[in-house]
Formats: sequence, structure tokens, C-alpha cells
Amino acid sequence: MAEKLSVLVLNQIAPAGLARLPPERYRVGKDLTDPDAILLRSADLHGAVIPASVRAVARAGAGVNNIPVAALSARGVPVFNAPGANANAVKELVLAGMLMAARHLPAALRFTATLDTAAPDLERAVEDGKKAFAGFELAGKTLGIVGLGKVGALVADAAIKLGMNVVGYDPEITVEAAWGLPSQVQRAASVAEVLRRSMFVSLHVPLLEATRHLVGAANLGLLPPGAVLLNFSREGVVDHEAALEALTAGHLGQYVCDFPGVTLHGHPKVIALPHLGASTQEAEENCAVMVAEQLRAYLEHGEIRNAVNFPAVQMARESAHRVAIANSNVPNMLGQISTAMAQAGLNIHTMVNKSRGEMAYTLVDVDSPVTEPALAALRAIPGVLAVRSLPLAG
Repeated sequence: MAEKLSVLVLNQIAPAGLARLPPERYRVGKDLTDPDAILLRSADLHGAVIPASVRAVARAGAGVNNIPVAALSARGVPVFNAPGANANAVKELVLAGMLMAARHLPAALRFTATLDTAAPDLERAVEDGKKAFAGFELAGKTLGIVGLGKVGALVADAAIKLGMNVVGYDPEITVEAAWGLPSQVQRAASVAEVLRRSMFVSLHVPLLEATRHLVGAANLGLLPPGAVLLNFSREGVVDHEAALEALTAGHLGQYVCDFPGVTLHGHPKVIALPHLGASTQEAEENCAVMVAEQLRAYLEHGEIRNAVNFPAVQMARESAHRVAIANSNVPNMLGQISTAMAQAGLNIHTMVNKSRGEMAYTLVDVDSPVTEPALAALRAIPGVLAVRSLPLAG
């Protein structure tokens, strides 16, 4: 029987996900040494010593800012995530954020908490006080969405069903995402156009250098006076200093976010939630199940699904003997791999090679067992980052 694979778990992972790693094949725990893989949620791996034994890292969530992706790529280690698994949870929180802002619910709740229910004039106090919280309805208002992935598309669909107009912008939209968008979504040509046209703006982009302070001093003034900005993506996408100035000046009506911080703490026009975007039982289970299945497909068969730094590669198993090779995307790599295998007496049954930016990945099914000298010859090829033999478990 094949030796068990070990998975180091650094956070609380939903049992439904861990159940996808069967105990007869996997050792899963928090105190494992020399693990084959790391499974985590929010644990910060920057600055941590990641053992040389680690072949993959998987995050039960969408963002991977807590993982040193570039350093792992240089080692030929894929980083998996769970895009879309928590999309419905985030969508519902965005809708809640819009409703809280439109109807001034947080302030109204604070008001009712101060009422003296034993006072004889309670009813009059309620009637007099509620005037301060008169809001407006969502129907007929325009929602601008920046980022039209799974979450953005779900938010757009829900907003349309509530009677809102929706305008969206996403220069990196995939064909699959475009097909999933409701036909009523109007296309904007830029972030600036979204801001100009929208009473509500919801941000759904990853935090990259290109998106840091995507909304800030340079463009907040484009919003209609009193507009509501919602940020349920990443804190750094909005320049909080600029948002504070716009709120204080009265131009920005309200800022709703999932990231409490020092700059905006306590501001009456800020609704800050404690990072609740994916905090539902369903989302946590969906994320855990997705990444566990991706991790298993990679560790046992070398397949890549939803890795942020590797191309997607799947190949039906046609042999009990498989080799997985991660390498720099440079010319003549396939030729060198084929030559090394031929010199080792390995007959290639089938092969798939794909690339993504500077990273390339190859799966090869061969007709006979792969020896250690053959693996060493492959590892010796300049540009090869990682090589694994994946015999079919008996």
C-alpha cells in the first residue's frame, strides 16, 4: 500500500472538507513535520519557514495575500484557492450593506438601544426620533460594480431583481464570466465611468499593485454627492484617508466595508463589519470541500484546478505510471523532457503541457515504472523546478 500523504492544517477547516481526505490515504493534523501540503485559511505564511517537503499550499478561500506565492512558484509549488465558493455569502452581505446604508439601519438601531422603555412618552419619542433615519429605496437607483467575477455577477443579478439599474466594469473579464452576466448589465469603459454613473458602487477585485487605492483621492470626487461606496473585496482597494476626507466633506454619503480600521473607526457615516464576507457555515464548507478536492487531485494525480500560479491541467489517467513536471516557461523544454525520458527507457503513452506566464506544467503517462535515476535526470534539466512520480495507488 502507498505511503500516506500528510497535510498540515494551520486553521480551523470545516469537517466537510477534511472528510474529503480519507484517513486510509492521508494523515491530517496541526503538528505534522515535513508535510506534503499545507491547508489553511488566514494563517500568514510570509516570513514562515515552509518545509522543503511541501508540494502544494491550499487556501480555503479566495484571496491569497497571506501566502508568498512568488517564492512558492520559484520552488514549483502550486497555490490553490477556492474562487466562487463563498460568492453567495459575500453577495448577501453586499445586499445587506446596501440596505443598511439606504435605510440608515445602524444609526436607527443605536437610537432604539438608548430608549427608556419605561418612559410614559415612549411612543412619542419613537415617532419623533425616527424622522432622523428616513432613507430611500433601492429600486430605480444605479449600482456600479467594479469586478465582474462570480461575486460581482451574483450581486448584479440580485440588484436587477430588486429593480436597480446596474453598470459594470472589468477589463480582465473571462469569457465564462461574461456568459454568466445578466444581459441587463450595462458596460462601462472605466472605473471613472462607473463612479460617475452610480449612486451605489460595489468593489469586487483582488488586492494587487494595480488595484491598490483603486478608489481614492483621484476619483472619489466623481461620485454623485451622497453616494454609497461598498468594499467587500480587500481593505487596500480603497484609500481610507481619501475616503475619510470625502465623508467629512459630505461628498461621499456612506462607506460600507468589511474591514474595521483606525482611520475610519467611529465615523458616523461608516458601516464597518468584522470581515464577515465568507463567515457562513455554507461558505466555509464550500471552500473547504473545493480546496480539499483540488489538493487531492494534485497530490494523487498531478492535476491542477484553481491554482493562482499554475495553468489548469487535467488529464485522464491512461497508465499506472505518471510524472508531473513544473518548469520555467522557456523554449525547448518539452524536447529536453522527452529526450531525458527516452534515455531513461521510458515510453511516453500520453502527455499534456500547458503554460501560464512564466510557469509551465507537464503531465506525462508512461508505460513502465519511473526510476529514481530517471527522476534525477529530469530534475537536472535547467529550468525544471519540481518533478514528482505519481504511481497509481494500489
